[in-house]
Order: sequence, then C-alpha cells, then structure tokens
Amino acid sequence: MDRRLFVSDLARYAALCAVVPNVWRVTSRPRFADDPFQLGVASGDPTASGGVLWTRLAPRPLEPEGGMDGLRTTVTWEVADDEGFTKIVKKGTATAAPELSYSVHVNLDGLPADRWYFYRFQSGGATSNVGRFRTAPAEGSLTPLSLGVASCQHWEQGLFTALGHLAHEEIDLVTHLGDYIYEYAGNPRTVRTHAGLEIRTVDDYRRRYAQYKTDPHLQAAHARCPWVVTWDDHEVDNNYAGLVGENGFESVEQMRTRRAAAYQAWWEHQPVTVPRAQSWADLNITRSINWGALARFWVLDTRQYRDDQACNDGTQLMCDAARDPRRGLLGAAQEQWLTNGLGASRSHWQVLAQQIMMAPYDAAPGADVRVSMDQWSGYPVARDRLLNAVAKRAPNRTVVLTGDIHTSWVNELHSDFSRPDKPVVAAEFVGTSISSGGNGAVVAPQRLDAMRSENPHMKWYENRRGYFKCIGATQTAGLPSIAA
Repeated sequence: MDRRLFVSDLARYAALCAVVPNVWRVTSRPRFADDPFQLGVASGDPTASGGVLWTRLAPRPLEPEGGMDGLRTTVTWEVADDEGFTKIVKKGTATAAPELSYSVHVNLDGLPADRWYFYRFQSGGATSNVGRFRTAPAEGSLTPLSLGVASCQHWEQGLFTALGHLAHEEIDLVTHLGDYIYEYAGNPRTVRTHAGLEIRTVDDYRRRYAQYKTDPHLQAAHARCPWVVTWDDHEVDNNYAGLVGENGFESVEQMRTRRAAAYQAWWEHQPVTVPRAQSWADLNITRSINWGALARFWVLDTRQYRDDQACNDGTQLMCDAARDPRRGLLGAAQEQWLTNGLGASRSHWQVLAQQIMMAPYDAAPGADVRVSMDQWSGYPVARDRLLNAVAKRAPNRTVVLTGDIHTSWVNELHSDFSRPDKPVVAAEFVGTSISSGGNGAVVAPQRLDAMRSENPHMKWYENRRGYFKCIGATQTAGLPSIAA
C-alpha cells in the first residue's frame, strides 16, 4: 500500500473514532436514567434441556433507543432452583447491542428435563423481576400438559386483565397465536391510546412493542411460564398477504421494507428460537417443539407465504378465483415440512399453533356460500389438501389452535369439506381475544341455531374476551384427552 494512502486512511479512522467514540465499546458499568428492565422478562420455546430467556434494556421505553446511550452493555443472567436464588444452577453474561434494540436472548442448554426454574437479569446495579421457566419433559415421557392459549391484544380496545388472570393459572406453557400488537395510529377516544401514527419503520415497531410490554398484566403472564409465540397480520399490517399490504398503495419494495422492520422488531421482543435472519424481511419462524412424547407443536406462519386474498378480500360469496388449485396459504416449502412432519412424528398429539380459522363458516343462509377470504375458507383447495394429509398421517390425534377472530369456537374438521360425508379427522379450538373488539356480547339462541344449521361442524360458539386452557394427556393417564 502507498505510504501516503495508509497515513490518510489511518487519519480517517482516527477521526471516525473521535466523532463516534462508542462504535466498538462495551460497558459493564452502565448508568441508566431509570430502571432498565421496565419491559419485564420472558422465556419461551422450551426443550428438554433448556429454552430461551429474554429481556430488553429500556430505561425510557418510549424514547428513541429506549433511553439508552448507544453503548453496548453487558447483562448478567442467573437461573436458580429457588426464587431466592440461593441455589444458582446456571449463570452467564450477554451483550445488549443498539443494532438489536438492546434486546437479550439467552439460549439455555444442559438443564435436567421436566423441571421448574427461576431466572433474572442484572445490569448497572439494577435487577429485573423474577420469571419462572420450565424445561420440557424428556423424550418418551407422557407427562400431562396444562396449556394456556391467547391471541389478539389490542392496546386501545381494552385492558389486559385476562392476562393478569392467566398469570395466576397453574399452567406449564402458553401459546400466543398472533396480533401481539396492533399497527394502527393512536386514537384519543379509546380506552388507552397508541403512541404515534401508524407504524412503518423499525423504530416505530420497537416503540409499539415497548408500549405494550409496559403493561403489568402482560409482564406477569410472561413471567409465569414459557411461551410459544407466532405472529399474525397486525404485527405488520392488517390482512397483509406476502408482500401485498392492506391498502394496495404500497409498492412491493415498500412492503418488503416494512415487513423487514416489523419482523426484526418482533424478534427483538419475543423469546423465540428461529434461524439467524439472512434478511429480516424473510425471517422464518416455522418450527416444531416437543412436549415429551405427549405432544408436538407445529408453529405455523399463515401470512408471509400466502397468495393474496381472492374476491376482494373480506367476507364474500365463493368465487372461482378462491377455488384456484394453484393458490396456497402456507407456501410449498412450509406445507411440505408440515405434512412430512405429521407423518414422521410419533407424538401422541399433533398440535398446530396457527392463526386463522380452518373450519369453513358459511355466513349466507340457503344455497349461497359466503365465507371469509382471509381465513382458510378463502383457500379451500389448500385447506382440504392439508386435512387430507392429516387424515392419512395423523387422524384423530391432531388438534388445531386458532386465534384471529375475537370469538371462541369448537369445530370438527373433516378430511374434505367439499364432501360432507368425509370423516372427522381433527378438532379445532378457536380462542377469543384478550382485548380486541371490546367486551363482546351475549349471542342470542336463535342466532346460534342459524349458525349451526349452515355449519353443522360447529359445536360451540361464544363471544366474550379472555383466553382458553387445554389439559393435554393420554387416555391411559386417567385424564381427559383435551379440555378447554
């Protein structure tokens, strides 16, 4: 290298360090303007030997960078047998970096199976709240499972008191099926107001997650037990499909940028194990989680890979476009992964943790068929193809968990809904919302009768708010197979 060029480059690097002195620094003695653990703690994706512990440093949650000063910051973590932390079984140090919004993801391993633990974080003299975490049962174990199922928590439409109740349940695991946040601009006429306009940038999404995570009920529910989390549409944009947004005015490039921002912020705020992102816009969150030999959870993504909704979206009369066999909801790779996995899995229960109602719901009386184009009903060929795979590979041991529509349903799933004589091969439990849609309402008996007459596979319906709880076991354990 030419000596003059070398000296010139060296001078530029020195000037950069003088102007931006914090680029490579890591501090173990940070000074916080306030409690840095205001967003709580969480754990998730348990395995028989570990799982994920999460927190995020944010002394001023709604300010830029959460009120942090730009320095990479060390955070210590501890896992103990007891809540007083007199018997610490694992501990370590992680680095919270500005590039990932000072989030911390600790991947635990090497713990005994089927055990409860306590965990906490510390940084700069501050200590987080204590969370409870458990490892999954060992391979081959038929340990029963107490499971909470939640979705749809619109900040502006109600308080998260249902999550406060969930935090006192004796449960092993929670599955959250999406709409963890809502993207809409703040409305001052609501119960409580979103900060800012409709969110589009990574900083917007980070601030929205931070606002939601300040809720004490949500924090308590996360601290109670590990969660298994997936996303639905409002983590990006209402009813989006792939790279098609709700309003139709955003270009593919704009939607890709928005999706990258939304997916990154989702990962930064959730206790999940997913592959390292090649591109945030293409983050793959499909994964399977074992609960011993009792259950295998298949965590699905019904947003990122789907074709656009047919027939102008919404609830519409069935049209030829919806019946096009080339249209899909899961994408070819995810669908193949799921169907192959259902055939290979020896777990007693196959549990699909997914977003949108799988059973069709015909809202039109008589011969007409009017269904939601955003649900599996708008992709009938893909739905029946999947249910046929269930019939061949895991009949009568498959349970579908669903969120999205702010009401509770129990549905029988036939192997082919185009043929009413086809057998029932699975059960679907649709959970209501935590707060979205307000308080709900009592459903008149005559309306229920009309719903059932058009949809005989519908076995139960209710329009209230909350969550539901499943008790999973084998018949030989002397407990109900599935109860909600």
